[in-house]
Amino acid sequence: MQTSFTSIDWAVLAGYVLLLALAGWLTTRRGMKSEDYFLAGHHAPTWLVAVSVLSTVQSAATFLGVPDNSFRGNFTYLGGVLAALIAAWIVAHVLIPRFYALKVTTVYELLETRFDPVARRAAAVMYLIGRTFASGARLYLAAIAVSMILFLDVSPQHIAIAAFALLVFGLAFTFMGGLESVIWSDLVQVVLYVGAALLVAWHLWSGLDMTTGQAFETLAKADKLTLVNPTLDLSAPWGLFAVLTGVMLLNLASSGLDQDITQRLLACEDARKGARSLYASVWLSLPVILLFLTIGALLYLHYEGAAAGTYRGEKVTVFMHYILTEIPPGLRGLITVGVIAAAAINSGLISMSAVLVGDLYRPFAGAKSEAHFVAMGRIASVILGAALFGMAILSYYWQRYADSALLDFVLGVMAFAYSGLIGVYGVALFTNRGTSASVIAAFIAGFLTVLIFQPYVIDTLALPVAMKGVAFPWQLVMGSLVAALVCSAAPGKGVAEIEKAR
Repeated sequence: MQTSFTSIDWAVLAGYVLLLALAGWLTTRRGMKSEDYFLAGHHAPTWLVAVSVLSTVQSAATFLGVPDNSFRGNFTYLGGVLAALIAAWIVAHVLIPRFYALKVTTVYELLETRFDPVARRAAAVMYLIGRTFASGARLYLAAIAVSMILFLDVSPQHIAIAAFALLVFGLAFTFMGGLESVIWSDLVQVVLYVGAALLVAWHLWSGLDMTTGQAFETLAKADKLTLVNPTLDLSAPWGLFAVLTGVMLLNLASSGLDQDITQRLLACEDARKGARSLYASVWLSLPVILLFLTIGALLYLHYEGAAAGTYRGEKVTVFMHYILTEIPPGLRGLITVGVIAAAAINSGLISMSAVLVGDLYRPFAGAKSEAHFVAMGRIASVILGAALFGMAILSYYWQRYADSALLDFVLGVMAFAYSGLIGVYGVALFTNRGTSASVIAAFIAGFLTVLIFQPYVIDTLALPVAMKGVAFPWQLVMGSLVAALVCSAAPGKGVAEIEKAR
C-alpha cells in the first residue's frame, strides 16, 4: 500500500490508540445504572464538561476547514464566537433551568410536558435524523484527511475504509464507560488536536522569512485581518447579519436543543454548574478558533497568496496540501492524530443512543433492569454507527455535487434538523399554541424548507439558480420561521405545565 506514513508516524498513531484505551479503561465502571451510562451520574466536574463541550463543538471541520476559510478569506469566522455567547446566554437562562427542574435525561422530554409523548418522540426522531446528517458529514470530512494521508487519494473505496476505521474508534470508547468515558477521552483529544495545531503554527512561522510586523502588514494589505463584514448579501455565511441571526440560531440549537451538547451540560451537578460549563466552553473556543484562523493566515504568507488546492489531481484544502507536501515525518503522524481526535464521533454516538433508548425505546420497554437499558444503549450505538457510516458515504457524493466548501457543507447539514427544533421550541416556550400534530408538521416543514435550497433539488425541480447562492445561516433562518409558523397554526393548551417545572 502506497502511503505518506513512515514508521515514526505509525508509532505516533499507535501511541494515540493506547492513550485513548487507557483513558477509557480508567473511567469504566462496573454495574452502571442507565443514569451513569448516559449522564455520568450527574457528577462530572464543571471544567471537564466545558472541555468536553469544546471538543464536541469543534471537529475535523475546524481542523481542516477553518484554516482554508482564513486562507481564502479573512477572520470574519471569529464572529461565530459572538453568536455563541448570545446563544449561551439564552440557553443558560431559558433552557438549562427547565431541563434540570424536569430531571430529564434528554432535552426532548420537555416537549412531553408541553404537548404529549407523541411530540417528544417526534422531536427525538428529528434529532436522530439531523445528528445522523451532521455527524455523518463530520465523519466524511475526517475520512477525507485520513484517506489522503494514508492512501494519497480520496477514492470512494478509501473514503469508506477511512470512515470505517474512525467509526471503530468511536464505538470502542462509547462501549467502555458511557458518557464519563467519552468526556475523559474528549479531554485527551482536545489536548492532542490543539497541541498538533500549535506545532503546525510554529512550523509555519519558523519557515517564514519575515518579521512579525512585516507579516501583519502583508496580511492587512490583503484584507486578511478583517473581523466584521457588515454585508446583507445572502451568499455570505459570515457576514455580520448572518452571524447575528442564522449562526446565532445554529449555536442556540447546538447548545440547547441538540442532545449531543446538552447531554454534557446535564451531566453537571446542577443547572448553575451546567450553565457555567457552557459559558466556559464558548470562551475556550475563542483561542482555539483564533489558532486555526492564524494557521490559515500563515499558510497565505507561506504560499504568497497562491492557491494550493490540489494534490496528485485531488482537490484538497490548503491545510491538507501543506500536511501532505511539507510536514516532516513524526509531525505528520501527530497531525493525523489531531484530525482523528477532532473528528471523534463517540460524543455523537452516546447522545444518539441516549435519545433512541430514552425517548423511543424506554416508554415501551416496560419494567426492565438498569443493566438492560445500558446494554440497549450499546446496541443502539452500533446501529447508529452504521447510519453514520452510510451518511459519510452519501456526503462524498453530496458535497462533490454541491461543490461547496467543506466547512460550509458540514455546518449546513445541521440546518435540516435545527430549523424544525428551533421553530417548535420557540412556539412551545413562548406561546400557548401548538399541538403534537402541528409539531410533527413543523419538523417536516423545516426540513423541506432547507432541502429546497440544495443544488441537486434545485436542478431537479428547475428552480431559480440564484437559490444555490443562499448561505446556510439564511437557510436556517428561513427554515426556523416556516417551522414556527406551521407549529403555531394550531391552538394549544397553554404553558402552565412548563411554568410549574421552573
